[in-house]
Amino acid sequence: MPIAFKIDQFGVLAWVFLMVLGFVIWWPLGLATLAFIIFTGRFGRGHMGYGRCADRGEYKMQKLQWKMDRMRSRMMGGHAYDYAPTSGNRAFDEYRSETLKRLEDEQSEFKEFLDRLRFAKDKTEFDEFMNERKNRPANEEPKGEQRPE
Repeated sequence: MPIAFKIDQFGVLAWVFLMVLGFVIWWPLGLATLAFIIFTGRFGRGHMGYGRCADRGEYKMQKLQWKMDRMRSRMMGGHAYDYAPTSGNRAFDEYRSETLKRLEDEQSEFKEFLDRLRFAKDKTEFDEFMNERKNRPANEEPKGEQRPE
């Protein structure tokens, strides 16, 4: 197993420690470590606990959701939309609470819509595959498979 994978197991702080140590020992070594960290994306996608995502948009949505959940958990209040401190104006506070609740409801509805959309796309692709498989002649070889001779 390469050394980089072993250091990855210790997390981001191990890379920071290694970089600082490199600068202390000999500055070009620290600079080389910094360049390696940046160019391999050690602090970027896939290395910070967000998981591997199919595309950049999904990654950004997961990151945003994680930040929102973290912020909500730090705030007080029974409801997620009641966490903001009072401004002193009750009308504004009520408006803000209603708006935040509406936005959270819209967010959950949009998430459900995306799930339904992905499911419909997957179902369509699967149905097309099954139709192609059902409609091909019986003596035709499946694509990608070879019979042993």
